[in-house]
Amino acid sequence: MDLQTTIYLFVGASFALYIGIAIWARAGSTSEFYAAGGSVPPVLNGMATAADWMSAASFISMAGLISNMGYGGGLFLMGWTGGYVLLAMLLAPYLRKFGKFTVPQFIGDRFYSKSASTVAVICLLTASLTYIIGQMTGVGVAFSRFLGVTSEMGIYIGMAIVFAYAVFGGMKGITYTQVAQYCVLIAAYIVPAIFISLQLTGNPIPQLGLGSTMSGTDVSLLAKLDQVVVDLGFGKYTTTTAGSTLNMFVYTMSLMIGTAGLPHVIMRFFTVPTVAAARSSAGWALVFIALLYTTAPAVAAMAKMNLIRTITPGVVMQNTDPYAADSQIKYDERPDWMKRWEKTGLLKFADKNGDGRIQYYNDKSKDEAFKAKAEAAGWKGSELTVNADIIVLANPEIALLPNWVIALVAAGGLAAALSTAAGLLMAISSAVSHDLVKGVFAPDISEKNELLAGKVSMAVAIVVAGYLGLNPPGFAAGTVALAFGIAASSLFPAIMMGIFSKKMNKEGAMAGMLSGLFVTLFYVFAHKGLFFIKGTGFVDMIGGPNAFFGITPEAFGAIGALVNFAVAFAVDKVTKEPPEHIQHMVEAVRIPRGSKAVDGAH
Repeated sequence: MDLQTTIYLFVGASFALYIGIAIWARAGSTSEFYAAGGSVPPVLNGMATAADWMSAASFISMAGLISNMGYGGGLFLMGWTGGYVLLAMLLAPYLRKFGKFTVPQFIGDRFYSKSASTVAVICLLTASLTYIIGQMTGVGVAFSRFLGVTSEMGIYIGMAIVFAYAVFGGMKGITYTQVAQYCVLIAAYIVPAIFISLQLTGNPIPQLGLGSTMSGTDVSLLAKLDQVVVDLGFGKYTTTTAGSTLNMFVYTMSLMIGTAGLPHVIMRFFTVPTVAAARSSAGWALVFIALLYTTAPAVAAMAKMNLIRTITPGVVMQNTDPYAADSQIKYDERPDWMKRWEKTGLLKFADKNGDGRIQYYNDKSKDEAFKAKAEAAGWKGSELTVNADIIVLANPEIALLPNWVIALVAAGGLAAALSTAAGLLMAISSAVSHDLVKGVFAPDISEKNELLAGKVSMAVAIVVAGYLGLNPPGFAAGTVALAFGIAASSLFPAIMMGIFSKKMNKEGAMAGMLSGLFVTLFYVFAHKGLFFIKGTGFVDMIGGPNAFFGITPEAFGAIGALVNFAVAFAVDKVTKEPPEHIQHMVEAVRIPRGSKAVDGAH
């Protein structure tokens, strides 16, 4: 069976499974639509949380960024994983005990104000829509390659699939669909990694293969990778950092606290019956997440090695001179996987020196010795452009793995993007229908009409997300990092203060959320354009790119969070403290007595 037919079978079967599950588990009440009736077992909820959490950014883009950045890319691993631990330990159990199944509802009740709830909805929608752009970018990348359509058409198809199972199934349908999607995506990530680790090192465990000796040599994989990337003008793979140490620290913090403030993950802890079950499902989710996150560094390094070995085979295996005239492959003799990816526009070749061979190196290197060698060899600039988002998806093709493995990766990439998109749409839907329509504008709305409002708002969100996904501000993981920054600067401080500061009042919380959101968006939009529209940036107004101590816009969420905390406590000091019953409620939420008695009522 040829490759394309195999891909159609795998992807088609997975889509049929997701839609079938959504029909079987469709929501019949608002409780099932928003929180799956609070009846999901902890292990299954852990799988669904992992699928919700491991988006296109984790599956498709993270290893690509680590592959490009080397050691510095580890900040994504540390930030996202550390943030999940922060969420599971500090926030989830308390929010579950509070008994409200949306973040704006918690903020509205805790800060005794519909206005506070409305501000939280604005923050949630801003973060969630930015996050979905990253998912839709990933969907477009996967579909464009594996279904042979344009990236734009891929996004339209993805929108239709998500609409089919998210709108009709609600949280109940989404939860059980995400369990299936987790099984697909984790198999799609680990199976190729095992194959490639065996190929390169003879070790079937990728995590151990990363530090093992390369087959046919007496040097380790990482030592060899360091050597070949330095020979091509790049920084050392194992030591190069992302910008300054300050930026790397702030970036990691932004990802961590952004994780803990993301509403679509927090909502998952309301789908289990008790607080104890919420803690248990958090632990299971961490196990399921770790399977992918501990494999990612190996996937990244091995993909980088295979890419370089494809273009300059002798340099990797025979230690030939990388500057020799015949060390690079001829463009006309390039492998089939390169031809397939060139059709997507995500892999591009430009013969800058007219020799018919592919030169792939760091033409922006500041190493004078390397630049002199490159010029002497007649190199006129790097001729291959590789989009970071294709590294994982192309990895099994580069390694010449069987067709069924390539098809499995296609299904896994789509499962990762679609599962998170569905969770985000659920967060958006509940914020609009439950927190705005029912909570503010129409408190007496019937359950049937509330469900209808939820489904309509989800459909509108899908269209908006698809439109934004057609013009993303960057790579999938970079776009998602922006969303984490927005959540970090707006929602996380309000949730933390709501749980751990009984004296924090509504005025402080609202002022903090708005100031944190504004400062972060101002810095991000200065770099990326107003609402990510190209050509509308105003970076000169802030003193140039990364003008604030060299901090990148993706990392700025942590600074926004500091502004949020500072403004909130300053305003709190000059305004009236919360009512007595609110302070007692905050104390009661933090007391573990009777936690098992908390039921799923909302």
